[in-house]
Amino acid sequence: MPTTPHAGRALIVSITDQLVHGEGDDGAGALVTELLTEAGFVVDGSVAVPSDAVDIRNALNTAVIGGVDLVVTVGGTGISPRDVTPDVTGEVLDRELPGIAQALRWSGMAAGVVDAVVSRGLVGISGSTMVANVAGSRQAIRDGLATLIPLAVHVIGELSDPEI
Repeated sequence: MPTTPHAGRALIVSITDQLVHGEGDDGAGALVTELLTEAGFVVDGSVAVPSDAVDIRNALNTAVIGGVDLVVTVGGTGISPRDVTPDVTGEVLDRELPGIAQALRWSGMAAGVVDAVVSRGLVGISGSTMVANVAGSRQAIRDGLATLIPLAVHVIGELSDPEI
């Protein structure tokens, strides 16, 4: 069996109010972990936090300080009042990568993934870590990661190139 080259270290942050009700993240973290691992990422972990600005900010800052190459947030990107993931992510980012966020929406639209299309998700860089918000449905995760992974590998390569 051929080995996949190491693409970088990743962390998944699942944002869900189901935690408040004692439920898990509906397997979103496990699905993202599986897809990233298949693409050659080493997944340092998956954390689930409620849809609360302080909890989301703490999770993102911890991941960035921990030095992972990629943080994928899942959920909280929509238009309801509790969907604050993009707002908090914007506060954490040093630079946005709007083209990648648009690519996630475009691919979602082409695949008919409604929550991906109405997502307010952001993608950008915080320190030397790429942060990407992905909508929370399983279909949005699958489609979003198919689009995100090759772009993330490219960005991570540029961020780690000592000559740039």
